[in-house]
Amino acid sequence: MSAVPAAPTGTLDPDERRRVVRKSVSVALATGTYGLSFGALSVAAGLSVVQTQALSLLLFSGGSQFAFVGLLAAGPAGAGAAIATSTLLGVRNALYGLQVSRMLGARGLRRAAAAQLTIDESTAVAVAQPGRAAARVGFWTTGVGIYLLWNLMTLVGALVGHTMGDPRRYGLDAAAAAAFCALLWPRLKSADAFAIAAVAALTAVLIAPHAPAGVPVLVAAGTALLAGLSRRTHHDPTPPHHWSDPADGGTR
Repeated sequence: MSAVPAAPTGTLDPDERRRVVRKSVSVALATGTYGLSFGALSVAAGLSVVQTQALSLLLFSGGSQFAFVGLLAAGPAGAGAAIATSTLLGVRNALYGLQVSRMLGARGLRRAAAAQLTIDESTAVAVAQPGRAAARVGFWTTGVGIYLLWNLMTLVGALVGHTMGDPRRYGLDAAAAAAFCALLWPRLKSADAFAIAAVAALTAVLIAPHAPAGVPVLVAAGTALLAGLSRRTHHDPTPPHHWSDPADGGTR
C-alpha cells in the first residue's frame, strides 16, 4: 500500500464531532432495534429470557446469535450450516480486529472493550472517517450505542415476543441494511466502484435464498475483493481513512 500523508490525530472540532456522532447514532438506532427480532426468535427456539440476554451481553454478534438460535430451532439437521456460518462470521470479525486495533491503539481494559464492540457497523463507521480522531469517535459511539440498544431490545423481544407474531414482518432487518447502504454510497465515486458494488450486491441477492444467514454477505465481500484484484488499473479516489501509525513512520 502506498504511503499517504497522515491526518492530524488531535481532537475534533465541535462541528466535525457532531457530524460523526449523528452518523453513529443513526446507524446504532437502525441496527440495535433489530435486537427485538433476536430476542423473540431466541425465546421461540426454546431459550429462557436469561439465556437469551446472556447471548447478547457476552457474544454480541448478531449473525452468530441468529445462527445459534437457528441451530436450536432446526435441531441436529441444521447443525452443519449453523456451525459453518458462525465460524465464517467469527473469522470476519477477526479480520476487522486487525484494522481496528491499529486505528484505536487501545490498551488494557479499553482493548478488551474494543474487541467486544468490533462488529460490522462500528468498523464501517470508523473506516468511513477521514482521520484517526474522527474514526475513534465513530467506532466508540457506534459500538456502545448498538451494544446498549441491542441488549435493551433483546430483553424487550424476549419478554413480549410471543405477542408480536413473526418479528420479521416489521422490516427491522431492512433498516440495518439501509444504514449500511448510507455508509457505502458516498464512497462510490467511480465507475469501477459502482460496477464492483453492483456485482457484489447481485451475488448476494442470488445466493440469499439458498444459503444460511450471513453467508451471502461473506460471498458478496469475496466477490468484491476478487473483482478489485482483477483490475490492475483503478481510478478510485484515495480511501478516506488516512490514519497515522507510529510503527511505520507516521503514515499508512
